[in-house]
Amino acid sequence: MANKEKSFEESLARLEEIVKLLEKGDAPLAESLGLFEEGAGLIRACGKLLDQAEQKVVKLRKGPDGAPEELPFE
Repeated sequence: MANKEKSFEESLARLEEIVKLLEKGDAPLAESLGLFEEGAGLIRACGKLLDQAEQKVVKLRKGPDGAPEELPFE
């Protein structure tokens, strides 16, 4: 894996590739373990990115004066 952080979409696409390779079942054991480890890292990275995105999400609600107000997403 490159040192540069991948976007969520790039990580998810690579994770899908890894799943397909592992489902085939024809990779040598050492390669399969490497793919598994890479996939586990991608899952952690995607989870972190999703957590960061969730923290940015806000919901709109009518305030006392009728104007929308932003509240943290619960």
